[in-house]
Amino acid sequence: MRPETRILILILGPTGGGKSAAGIRLAKDFDGEIINCDSMQVYRGFDIGTDKPPAGMRAEIPHHLLDIADPATQFTAADFAARAIEAASGILERGKLPFVVGGTGLYFKALLDGLFPGPGRDDTLRRELEKEAREKGLDHLRKKLEEVDPAYLRRISRNDRRKIIRALEVYALTGKPLSRHFLETRSFLDDFHPVKIGLKCERDVLNRKIEERVDRMFQSGIVEEVRALLAGGVDEKASPFLALGYKHVLAFLKGSLTLEEAVVLTKRDTRRYAKRQMTWFRKMEGIRWFEPGEVDAMAAMIAAELTRTSYKL
Repeated sequence: MRPETRILILILGPTGGGKSAAGIRLAKDFDGEIINCDSMQVYRGFDIGTDKPPAGMRAEIPHHLLDIADPATQFTAADFAARAIEAASGILERGKLPFVVGGTGLYFKALLDGLFPGPGRDDTLRRELEKEAREKGLDHLRKKLEEVDPAYLRRISRNDRRKIIRALEVYALTGKPLSRHFLETRSFLDDFHPVKIGLKCERDVLNRKIEERVDRMFQSGIVEEVRALLAGGVDEKASPFLALGYKHVLAFLKGSLTLEEAVVLTKRDTRRYAKRQMTWFRKMEGIRWFEPGEVDAMAAMIAAELTRTSYKL
């Protein structure tokens, strides 16, 4: 590595797994700043249910990409990747170390692997392909795809209708196979050296932490928060209302769930979400896994990486 290596520390793991506490401690140790990587914490006003760091903590360690999106807008993985790189570059220019902390796997993937550079959907063309599939059968479309992009066809399930149609759509719009588009996808981190730290803990321990976290959410006033958001004009169909906890609170306020049922369902959904997060993260390469309490070991790993890359704080 060159002395001017641009280091970026990534701290990831399941919800309730201790990422925020570890990120704060490490940012203090290494004179760093934190970039949020939680897809719901970007929205203004959604604080309790997303477990945003409190104001005092943010004053102690600068946080980025919190409260940057209006609830009525759709904040995408592409938006995140672009804003995260901008924030990381600014942090490095100030002589600080950037830490990306969160649990949204799609955001991490966008940052690490880049985003598909091909065209957006074409509704007219897609309707034609859907009609062709209905009238002539999916096997007909599969044969068409085999003629133009056999490499991609080998990568997907034989009956994956959605992916077959999307691949034919991309080829029709660009004259280039989808598999070639993927080869041309560029990582946002080509100019960075990412250091990946994953937090994990035993399933029963994590489930207990999740239940305690959900109890705190309701005790801290998530119901009142939702009432205030609705009274302030936020549409109940806004994207952040799909976040864990919020949709069940909405159901409670509409009378279709009791408060106890909303709590139970939020705990269930959060446990399931944590399981999906770990499945996603285990597929990522180069992660060094730690227990949440092993912050000293995480710090030692970061220090060794900084030394190895001749990075100077």
